Amino acid sequence: MSKTATLDIGLVVAGHGRHYMVETPEGVRITCHPRGKKSDCVVGDRVRWQPSGDEGVIEHVEPRRNLLFRQDEWKTKSFAANLDQLLVLVAAEPVFSESQLARALIAAESAGIAARIVLNKADLPGIATARARLAAYTRMGVEVIELALKARPDEARERLAPLLHAKATLVLGPSGTGKSTLINLLAPDARAQVGEISQALNSGRHTTTSTQWYWIALDPRQARETALIDSPGFQEFGLRQIDAAQLAMLMPDLRRHAGECRFYNCTHLHEPGCGVRAALERDEVSESRYRIYTEIFGELTQRR
Repeated sequence: MSKTATLDIGLVVAGHGRHYMVETPEGVRITCHPRGKKSDCVVGDRVRWQPSGDEGVIEHVEPRRNLLFRQDEWKTKSFAANLDQLLVLVAAEPVFSESQLARALIAAESAGIAARIVLNKADLPGIATARARLAAYTRMGVEVIELALKARPDEARERLAPLLHAKATLVLGPSGTGKSTLINLLAPDARAQVGEISQALNSGRHTTTSTQWYWIALDPRQARETALIDSPGFQEFGLRQIDAAQLAMLMPDLRRHAGECRFYNCTHLHEPGCGVRAALERDEVSESRYRIYTEIFGELTQRR
C-alpha cells in the first residue's frame, strides 16, 4: 500500500488560488493547500490530505472519472471533476447564444458527461421563439426541461428533484438565465455557505466567481447525497482541447450522418458525397447547427 493511500480522503468543495476547502466524509470542512508549487485541484476532486496545524496539506489527487473544462489559445479553465451530469441553463429572455450552448454540450460529450438543457422563464412571451430555437436539440436526443423558476418555484423543484437525486450536477449558464435562482431554490443556505467559505479562504468577493459545491437535501434522510455545483459565468467557451477531425462525432445530429460520407476523413465542408451536407439539404441537420460546426472547425484548424 502506498503512503498516500493511508492518508485521510476528502472532497474539494471550493477553491481560490492555492487555497482549497476540503470536506471530510463526516462533513467537516478544512482549509487546505497543495504540497509544492503546482496546484491542479478542482472542485469535485477526491484528495488525500493530512493535517498541518489548523489547516491541511493536499498530498495527492485521486484519479478522476471525468473533468469538464474549456480551453482557448491562452489558457485552460476547469469547471469541475467527477460529475454525473451537466445542466445548461438558457432562458426565454434574454436571447441566448446557441453557439455557447452547443460548445458546452460538445465539451460534455467529449468528457463523457450526460447533459440536459433547462429552458427557464417559460412564463414569458419569448418562450415560443426559444422553444423553436431548441427544437434541433430535442430532435437529436437532448432533454429540454421548461421551467419558470421564479414564477412557479414549487413546480420547478418538483420536476428537478428526481433528475438531480443522488447525482453531482454542474449548472452552467450565462447571467440573466436564473442560475442563482435555481441554486437558491434548491440550496437555501447557499449564500451563507459562500460567506463562510469566502472568509475561510480569505477570498472575499472573488469566491462568488469561482466554482462551488452545495449539498442539497431533497430528502432529510439523505443528506450529503445530492449535489449542485455552481460555476462562474463566462464570455467565451474555447474548445481547443478537441481534435478537429473528431468534432462532428461529438455533435449527435452530425454524427448520425457522418458514416454516410464517401471519404473516411471528410471534413463535411466541401467534399463530394458528404453525408452531413446531404442531411443539411434535407433539413435533417439544422442550418444553425451546421454553421456552429463550421465556426468551431475553423477555430480548431487555424494555425496557432
